[in-house]
Amino acid sequence: MINLKNANVLYQNKDYQKYLENIKGCEKQREFCHHDLSHFLSVARIATIKSSETGLNIPRDLIYTTALLHDIGRFVQYEDKTPHEIASHTLAISLLESLDFNSNEKKQILDAILNHRNPEAQGFSHIFYESDKLSRECLDCPVATQCDWSAEKKNLLIRY
Repeated sequence: MINLKNANVLYQNKDYQKYLENIKGCEKQREFCHHDLSHFLSVARIATIKSSETGLNIPRDLIYTTALLHDIGRFVQYEDKTPHEIASHTLAISLLESLDFNSNEKKQILDAILNHRNPEAQGFSHIFYESDKLSRECLDCPVATQCDWSAEKKNLLIRY
């Protein structure tokens, strides 16, 4: 069994849970993709596969923790227009303090969060960028025709 100790400690963190509730409240009327646990876990699973496929073999606990954190600042973006990757990065710094990652691992997590919208990202950050985009199930979305993603960007085939 794979140990996702840090991811589980993070998920149970009261501040983390409060941020999830804030996002849920902000997205209550949102018709398009939500930034919730289902999205986070889809990103984590795809990133795990992509990490293995590319030979990076990033520890699964690090991948899942990054996935749980990468959009946690969405509510800040809704409230004050701060780009959510910046807000998520800021919130993640304090959340990572209670987790058992070394400084290099924390840097890797924070870099991936900050770059998860950057198509020029490299290494794990690029895997994370791709996984975030691939996690969206456009082929089964009831509002796909109203989405501002281009047809080229939409996931209209099952890939992961």
